[in-house]
Amino acid sequence: MGTLALRFAHARRALRLVWVASGGLSIAWVVVLMAQGLIPVGTVYLTKPLVDGLQKAVGQGARWAAVEPVLGVAVAMGVLLVLGELLKVALQWIGLAQSELVQDHISDLIHGKAIAVDMAFYETPEYLDRLYRVRQDAATRPLGLLEGAGSLLQNSVTIIGIGALLLSYGFWLTLALLAGTLPAFFVVIRASREYHGWWLGTTTDRRRTQYYSDILTGAGNAAELRSYGLGGHFRALFRKLRQRLRLDRLRMLRRQSAARLGAEGVAITVSAGTIGWMVWRALKGLATLGDIALFYQAFQRGQGLIRTLFGNVNQLYSNSLFLESLFEFLDLEARVAAPADPSVLPDRLATGVRFSGVTFRYPGTERVALDRFDLDLPAGRTVAIVGANGAGKSTLIKLLARFYDPEEGSVEFDGIDLRSVAPDELRRRMTVMFQAPVIFQETARANIAMSDLGAEATPPRVEAAARDGGAHDLIMALPAGYETLLGKAFPGGTELSGGEWQRIAMARAWFRRSPLIVLDEPTSHLDSWAESEWFERFRHLAEGATVLIVTHRLSIARHADVIHVMEHGRIVESGNHGELCEPGGRYARSWDAQARPEPTASAE
Repeated sequence: MGTLALRFAHARRALRLVWVASGGLSIAWVVVLMAQGLIPVGTVYLTKPLVDGLQKAVGQGARWAAVEPVLGVAVAMGVLLVLGELLKVALQWIGLAQSELVQDHISDLIHGKAIAVDMAFYETPEYLDRLYRVRQDAATRPLGLLEGAGSLLQNSVTIIGIGALLLSYGFWLTLALLAGTLPAFFVVIRASREYHGWWLGTTTDRRRTQYYSDILTGAGNAAELRSYGLGGHFRALFRKLRQRLRLDRLRMLRRQSAARLGAEGVAITVSAGTIGWMVWRALKGLATLGDIALFYQAFQRGQGLIRTLFGNVNQLYSNSLFLESLFEFLDLEARVAAPADPSVLPDRLATGVRFSGVTFRYPGTERVALDRFDLDLPAGRTVAIVGANGAGKSTLIKLLARFYDPEEGSVEFDGIDLRSVAPDELRRRMTVMFQAPVIFQETARANIAMSDLGAEATPPRVEAAARDGGAHDLIMALPAGYETLLGKAFPGGTELSGGEWQRIAMARAWFRRSPLIVLDEPTSHLDSWAESEWFERFRHLAEGATVLIVTHRLSIARHADVIHVMEHGRIVESGNHGELCEPGGRYARSWDAQARPEPTASAE
C-alpha cells in the first residue's frame, strides 16, 4: 500500500513537473489525445450501417435511393480517417515540443541540484549511482513518460467508447473482454518489477562499464594505455562485465517471453469463443452481417487496445522508476547550507582567519584528517603550509571555502563562524586556485573571466589579469590571441601544456580581486625560472591581501611571512624561513634535501 501511494505521489509530482515545463501545450495535448481516442469509436460505430447498407444495396443496381445511405456513411468514415491523420500530425508536433521542454526542464533541475549538493556527496558511491541513473535516463525517459501517459489517455477514451458499443450485445461481453486480457496485465507488471530489481541492482556494474569505456576512448588516457599496453586489459574487463549483464538480461527476457505466450493464448481463446457466439446468433437470425462486422471490429480492437493499455500502464510503471530515482535525487538536501539569518562578512579582513580546535573526517571514513587543529592567518600576511601528502593541507582549503563543515571546533573570519555565513557569500570574498585547475574549452578571454562572471570582462581588465598571471605573452602568441579557443575538444581549438594551463588559471585567479587569496600548489607545473618570476610578481600583486599558500616547494614557502609544517592533521613546526632552518627540524631537513645539488658522476 505504501509503495502504491508513493507511485501516485510520484505521478502527481510528475504531472506538476510537466505542467511547469510545458504549460499551455499540456492542455492542447490532452484535447488532441481525447479527440484522437474518439476517432476509432466513430469508425467502429459506422461499420454496422455501412455493412447493412451494402447488404441491402447489393442487387438493386446503381439507383440513388439505394446508394445514398451507403455513400453518406462512407463519406463520414472518410472524414473521420482524414481527421485522424490530421490529429496524428498535430499530436506528433505537440508531443515533440512538449517532450523537448520537459527534457530541458528536467536537465536544468538535475544540473541545479548537482551544483547545490555538498562536496561530500561526490565522495559516496551511492550518490554517484543516483547521479548516473538520472543522467543516463534524462534524455529518453521524459519522452517515454509523455508517450506512455498520452497513449494511456487516448486508449482509455477509445476503450470506454467501444465498451459502450458492446454493452448493447450483453454486459458479459465487456467482462469477457477484460478477462481475456487480465493475464497479460499481470505478466507485464511482474516483468516490470523484475526489470526494476535488475536495473537497480546492476547500477554499479553498468556505471563500471561506462568507466571502462571512458578509459578506452578518453584522450587523457590514450598515452598511458599505449605506453603500458593496457588497452587489451580494459577491453577484456569491459567485455566480461557486459557479457554478464547481457546474459542476465536475456535469461530474464526468456522467462518473460514464456509468460507472455501463455497470456496471449488465453486472449485468443476468449476472442474465438465470443466471435463464435456472435456467428451462432447470426445463423439463428438474431444478428445481421453489420452486427457481426461491428462486433468483430469492436471486440478485436478492444482486446488489442486493452493489451496496449496494459502496456501503457507498464510503460508508466517503468518510467515511474526513473521518476523515483529523479525525485530521490532532487530531494537531496545539502548539509552545508545558508543559515536562516546569515551573518555578513566585512569587505576586508581586519584581524584574519582562525581555525580553532578543528577536528574533521571525510564522509565514510574513520581516519582523522584534522585533529584539534589550530591555525591563524593574520590579515594582510602571507602564510605557507607545507608537509607530506596526506598531512591535511588541502583539507584546510576545503574547510576554508566551506565545502565541508568541521565536526568539532570552528573556522572564523574576523571572529565570525563560517557556519553562520551563506556559502555563496563566503566564496565571493575568496580567490581560490586549485592544484588541478579546470580546463574550460572556451576562448582565452572567457577562461580568464570565468572567476568573476558578475564583472565586466573588458579587454583592459582581462589583459591586466593575464599580465599579472604571466599568461599575456603566451596568449598573444596564439593564433587569434585572446579570442583563441583553448583545448582540442571542439573544432579550431588550440591545446596548451600543463604549465601554460596553469598560467591561464593564475590569470583567472587575478581577474577576481578578493581580500583572501588561497593557492594550492600554484607552481606545480612551472619550471624553476618561471616559478621565481611568478613569485616576484605575486608578492607585488598580493600586497595588502591575506594569502594562504599550500605547497610542496620550499623555494616558494620560504618567502612567506609565516610557515607552518603539517603532519598527521596537526601543526608540528611554525616560524619564518630563517627560524625553521635551525638544524634538526623537519623543515630544515626538507630544505637541505631540496636545496642540495644533484650529485654528478665523476670522470673516469
